[in-house]
Amino acid sequence: MRRRPSPAVRALLSFLTSQLEWKQQIVNELESSSHKQNHISSRGELVKEKIILSQEKMIRRLNGHIQNLQQQLTQCRDNNMTANSSRSLTSYISEIQRQQMMDD
Repeated sequence: MRRRPSPAVRALLSFLTSQLEWKQQIVNELESSSHKQNHISSRGELVKEKIILSQEKMIRRLNGHIQNLQQQLTQCRDNNMTANSSRSLTSYISEIQRQQMMDD
């Protein structure tokens, strides 16, 4: 004949089973938390990378503007030097003409 387990043994088995289930729930929650944290970290890294790429694009654009302004400045200097040279030449010619008139 088989004997039934005593209520104390049944209570002990029930307690152990609930403890195992409780521990498994904690492990599952920790794993889920870890996965969420990794996902959040990955999203954070993606956001940082997008910001860096955007800043690099802006820097390239600004460097292009700087080059354009430097070219314009060089062109203005050249034009200014040409204008000054032609003014000097004009005043030199005028001076020569005055001297010729005085000599006549």
